[in-house]
Amino acid sequence: MIGLLLAFALTAPFTMSTLVLSTQLLPWLVWTAAVLGLNLILGWTGQFHFGYAAIMGIGAYTAVHGVRNGIPWEIAMVLGGVMAAVIGIVFAFAALRVKGLYLALSTLALQFVMDWVISHVPAISGGTQATLQAPDINLLGQAITSDTGLYYVALGWCLIVTVFMLNLRRTGLGRALIAVREKDFAAAVIGVHSLYYKLVAFATSSFIGGISGAILIFTFYRAATPEQFAVNVSIELLAMVIVGGLGSIIGSYFGAAFILLMPGLMNSLIGWLAQLLGISLGIETLAHIPHAVYGALIIIFLLVEPMGLGKMYTNLRNYLLVWPFGYARK
Repeated sequence: MIGLLLAFALTAPFTMSTLVLSTQLLPWLVWTAAVLGLNLILGWTGQFHFGYAAIMGIGAYTAVHGVRNGIPWEIAMVLGGVMAAVIGIVFAFAALRVKGLYLALSTLALQFVMDWVISHVPAISGGTQATLQAPDINLLGQAITSDTGLYYVALGWCLIVTVFMLNLRRTGLGRALIAVREKDFAAAVIGVHSLYYKLVAFATSSFIGGISGAILIFTFYRAATPEQFAVNVSIELLAMVIVGGLGSIIGSYFGAAFILLMPGLMNSLIGWLAQLLGISLGIETLAHIPHAVYGALIIIFLLVEPMGLGKMYTNLRNYLLVWPFGYARK
């Protein structure tokens, strides 16, 4: 299964149209990398974070300014991640004094603070209505301007984050984060310093988010504006994690695809069904019905399986592995 998906991802530029590649597959890969980073802090460590879009914005603006000032693209990416991690840690020191909904509100405050700073400091964004153009990517001395090249950059970053998350499970750090998520005071009893590991989780998650934001700007948007990292984006990222499944790596892929691609697919499907059945729908109705169906689908999915699409995939895979001899598991 993983081999087939990897083969599909590597050959997609030769089998898919440029439009699908650059408008659907590429943003899906970048958002998946960001969702994996948010899942690290939310699903693995159990800490709310409502300001992840702001973290992505910090990394994006840092990297864009770095490249515009002559810093090599690879180093600018790392700088974007480091800057996001530093601000994430500074904020985490204050936010981690509280828990639960109070922590959620604290991270939401980070979002609003960074929104204001990015919008009102001309040295960062150029102003409220300004657009900061991103220079072309120059990776290891090679200029990357084609859609295929940009797609492989996004794919490479998504694979790096996925491999990191897969291996994190096997390390002491991964087990410590899960222990903190389950019961932080119980983890402290067995020698796990919960505050230290929470800070490590915030820093690592912010580093991934910062680079993901930078790659999103360089490969997809090609320019940075404050609206790209507003509070509604943080809510969408949160929805991707919850719909995909807390702590699930494959669920992060499903969640990002569902939230990112489903509205467009539902729009096309409703329009096609209306045409097939000869139903005349007004433009306003046609614009709102897909969103209503899309919202209903999210509720249905979460009612059927609260652990998200990742758990649904696991259940289906386990069923098919022994089908038609399901009684063998009993």
